Amino acid sequence: MATTFSNRQRNEYKNTMKENIFDVLVIGGGITGAGIALDAQSRGMRTALIDMQDFAAGTSSRSTKLVHGGLRYLKQFEVKMVAEVGKERAIVYENAPHVTTPEWMLLPFYQGGTFGAFSTSIGLRVYDFLAGVKRKERRVMFSPEETLKREPLLKKAGLKGGGYYVEYRTDDARLTMEVMKKAVEYGTTALNYVKATQLLYTDGKLTGVEAMDVLTGETFTVCARKIVNAAGPWVDTLRELDGSKKGKTLRLTKGVHLVFDQSRFPLKQAVYFDTPDGRMVFAIPRDGKTYIGTTDTDYKTDPVHPTMSEADRTYILAAANDMFPGLKLTAGDVESSWAGVRPLIYQEGKSPSEISRRDEIFRSDSGLITIAGGKLTGYRKMAETVTDMVARELAGEGAGTYGPSKTKHMALSGGDFGGSDRLPAFIRDKSAELSGLGIPAKEAELLVRRYGTNIDKVAALLPQAEAERGNMPLVLYAELLYAVDYELAAKPADFLIRRTGALFFNIQLVQAWYRETVQAMGRLLGHTEEQIQRNESEMESYLRDAVVPS
Repeated sequence: MATTFSNRQRNEYKNTMKENIFDVLVIGGGITGAGIALDAQSRGMRTALIDMQDFAAGTSSRSTKLVHGGLRYLKQFEVKMVAEVGKERAIVYENAPHVTTPEWMLLPFYQGGTFGAFSTSIGLRVYDFLAGVKRKERRVMFSPEETLKREPLLKKAGLKGGGYYVEYRTDDARLTMEVMKKAVEYGTTALNYVKATQLLYTDGKLTGVEAMDVLTGETFTVCARKIVNAAGPWVDTLRELDGSKKGKTLRLTKGVHLVFDQSRFPLKQAVYFDTPDGRMVFAIPRDGKTYIGTTDTDYKTDPVHPTMSEADRTYILAAANDMFPGLKLTAGDVESSWAGVRPLIYQEGKSPSEISRRDEIFRSDSGLITIAGGKLTGYRKMAETVTDMVARELAGEGAGTYGPSKTKHMALSGGDFGGSDRLPAFIRDKSAELSGLGIPAKEAELLVRRYGTNIDKVAALLPQAEAERGNMPLVLYAELLYAVDYELAAKPADFLIRRTGALFFNIQLVQAWYRETVQAMGRLLGHTEEQIQRNESEMESYLRDAVVPS
């Protein structure tokens, strides 16, 4: 099994892609594509994966960062979906408890609001049943007094009580990365910044792609028996290339989240609440910050780099100030933001919030298999369904026989604890070890939670970091080394946004050190002066877009 996933070996990975015929080529390196690569490779299918951006750079780093069961979909009678993704929550948690954390959610209900005491109680009870919720995590109902005790910032006028239930908070980009690294451990050949520019056919059947290395401009061919289109917001672009975009198509909607420092938004308790226009919004404390979202509006421009607009910011601020009126939040209080594009299956006559999040699979006459829609929570099951289909087709063509999925009880990279119940002791012991190396206790715990059982690899890089870091913080440089050598980080944005989440949850760190990070990465990867300048400009653009509305 592979032990590194290094950007210094990009050419080796590229040569592997050029020189082999794969059983499966996955186009798209978000959570769905990563899940398919892991499922296929672990069954014995020789698998390659490419993404035109960084892994998780699209929707899979821009979600509400919850592995949740979709309580609101009960209102739309999406019972089957709630049952399926609800049960998947526990599987995702057990396989990667370091990046998935149980989070008690408070659902306040008000006079005249969407939810009442009876409907909330019944809804949460049905939710517990459908999702197979553990006994200790089943819903509790609170009086108005107890609700305010749990979260004093809530508005008091008209409060009738609250429901209390468990969701699972995650780091969506790191979850994707841990799935991808596990796929690579099994033997998947994966590359970010490689774009499928043309589809290749033999006798009308899809047999490969012409690909371009976005970082160098080099073009090369990747051949495969089966090609899976898991490109998220770009699945219809590939279907157009294939000449098979017909029937159901995508409808893109945008979701925006705002981030505040806890000193300005001192939320004690995660809250899920309805807005005056009947939508549902999350407010969640994390790492000394509070983030709140999301919007749900149609999106018709380029999904590569969606940003917060002034209207998005105004909407979320109004929702926050309606539910937490004592805060009087303003635009100046917003520390950071992110915007993501949801690739939903188009449904005539429905508003963005009403469209089903259910996934669907399309197969074209050429053999292109497309997976569209779906939710972060259901990624593993979606991958299993797609890979089952690929396995059947390969077997039917005499290209091998493959068994069932192995991912249900497979620890992801960094998740080898032997069960979630062992995580607290691991965090305690490893944090103490890092503290013994001079790492502040709070920073040590954050590192252990971020990297899980891979923390020893990060710690082993501390001596090199000490020798090379210059004036950069020791831990930041060690994380950069790990990102380059174990997580295929190719650009500073990969590291500062997706590998660490720093742009969203520690923007001051990024503002202080992005130039040094650009220079350090340039030295590590042999970037030209032009590449260094381009990377610095890109980071400045990301910093600006995080706080200035478009």
